[in-house]
Amino acid sequence: MGKFDGVLFYTDYDDTLYNSAHTVSPENHAAIRYFIENGGRFSIATGRAHRTFTPQIERERLEFNAPVVLSNGAALFDYETDAYLVQTCLEHGTPARLAELCREFPALAFEAYHGEDIYVHNPNYVTQAHLAKVASPYRAAPIPEMPTPWTKVILEQDESCLKAVQARLLARWGEHYEAIFSNRYLLELTAKGCHKGAMAAKAAELLHIAPGRLYCMGDNQNDIPMLALSAIPFAPANCAREVRDWGARVLGHCDEHAVAQAIGILDGIY
Repeated sequence: MGKFDGVLFYTDYDDTLYNSAHTVSPENHAAIRYFIENGGRFSIATGRAHRTFTPQIERERLEFNAPVVLSNGAALFDYETDAYLVQTCLEHGTPARLAELCREFPALAFEAYHGEDIYVHNPNYVTQAHLAKVASPYRAAPIPEMPTPWTKVILEQDESCLKAVQARLLARWGEHYEAIFSNRYLLELTAKGCHKGAMAAKAAELLHIAPGRLYCMGDNQNDIPMLALSAIPFAPANCAREVRDWGARVLGHCDEHAVAQAIGILDGIY
């Protein structure tokens, strides 16, 4: 028996566990190991897809013992069995709707995720920076030639353009999609009801975690659905203003081992 038996902790990856130097600190590693060794269930809820997250496991020596939330809540993946527990897709009308949006917003770029492949429309500086960060190849293709189904789409431009795109998309087709910012330049599109909160809740159900013993940490708007389920909603000091204003408990910067700080708080509670 360990002091963290029956406790589940999900953290966002980029700019929360993964710091601005693009690594996971020794302090965070040590805290996660302590949490797991004392009975806790720990995992990651990321916007990254299977293809772009999986290489991080070896590169950063990531340790976790619960299913990983992938693609901003489009999937729940069990690395122990190498299988999806849940995988969702955008409905078949999505390419035509995005083509319509791109005609209205000609500067808009997007990444469409099909299986392990990434297809890109109208790549721009945001696309190049994002795909360089996740170290993934992609294929530029006309929208009608992109194979479907898509698990998620990332819309890419500056914040003012994306806010207009988000408003237009939700006004027209909001019953079909989640459209949530993961940072100022990335607007994540998943099927309606598919977000980090829904998949963290599903994992808690599968692991028989009691209400009030799920804890989550994240830095951006796409993390708010899971923070809303957290007994204490943690955020690093570098979090988006929307997360701070929402009411998350703000700890140190991601460069100051914020995940370790959150585990330290849980150590005091349990």
